[in-house]
Amino acid sequence: MERLKVGIVGLGSWGLSHLEAYRDLPFVEVVAVSDIRPERRQLAQERYGIPHAFEDAESMMKMPDIGLVSVVTFEQQHLEPVLLALSAGKNVLVEKPVATRLEETRAMQEAARKYGKFVVPGHLLRFEPKYAEIRRMIAEGELGPVASIYMKRSRESSLFRTYRRTHTVHELMIHDLDQAIWYAGSRVKRVYATGRFPKNTESPDVLWAQLTFENGIIAVLHANWMTPDEAGIAINDCTEVIGEKGIAHFDTHAAGVQLWGTGGRRTSDLSVHHNLGNRVIGALKEELSYVSLCALTGTTPDVLSFDDAVHGLEVAEAIVISAKEGRVVDL
Repeated sequence: MERLKVGIVGLGSWGLSHLEAYRDLPFVEVVAVSDIRPERRQLAQERYGIPHAFEDAESMMKMPDIGLVSVVTFEQQHLEPVLLALSAGKNVLVEKPVATRLEETRAMQEAARKYGKFVVPGHLLRFEPKYAEIRRMIAEGELGPVASIYMKRSRESSLFRTYRRTHTVHELMIHDLDQAIWYAGSRVKRVYATGRFPKNTESPDVLWAQLTFENGIIAVLHANWMTPDEAGIAINDCTEVIGEKGIAHFDTHAAGVQLWGTGGRRTSDLSVHHNLGNRVIGALKEELSYVSLCALTGTTPDVLSFDDAVHGLEVAEAIVISAKEGRVVDL
């Protein structure tokens, strides 16, 4: 099989996860990476054997054989590498949130149309079996017409020190916002949100949002950074979809492998990205496999929707306004 050549912009912990997942795909070859930090470039070359490492993304885009670029930079730094890649004739996967400003998502969308390449959002939960199974149940009518959606996403308190750089709706709630849009198959028309704001920051450590969709479905999303680190639970999420014929539900807190040791409890999540001996498993690998095959075969991805991502940013902006001003926002 022909191998797709891939480049990665951004080598933080999640950028390295992209690198590990791509390297486990037999039809993909990561040929270049880009990061401003020399130690990260050195790590990519020495540990993973990547032949080309660039300080700036623009230099990497000059490589003519790269067919797909993963943009895994900080949340506010996605626009420039996405536009550079598209203008260089490369397909793009941009990590969530695709941007923190709505006008930037629209600029990406317009550039993809202009240069005839695709840009897709890194909404990997569409490839996580539990979330995807509920979507199948909805699509095949097992739940009947959907009435309401509830999603909770909780992370360790210590992570907030890093991720409060980005509003909680963009950093944590954006996953469930995309899932709610995917499940509802409709557009949001009304938003009401409220949150708890710690001192001297614009980002809430607890955020609730109620969404009303054009088709009448109601969704309630809850995101927080309040799980004590000592609890040993890395991921504590819940999803429930209520239909006229049935209810679909799952809770992740007991779904991981738990180690009860002398240092307390530790839960390993195997569903997103996990190194298991000599192979990689998880939703990230499934997502990158799908996008890579689309790039390799010239197929437009349809499981991931950039239109949904743009609408998600519209809703996210309404949530920010609603939580800050304490009022309903109509879209």
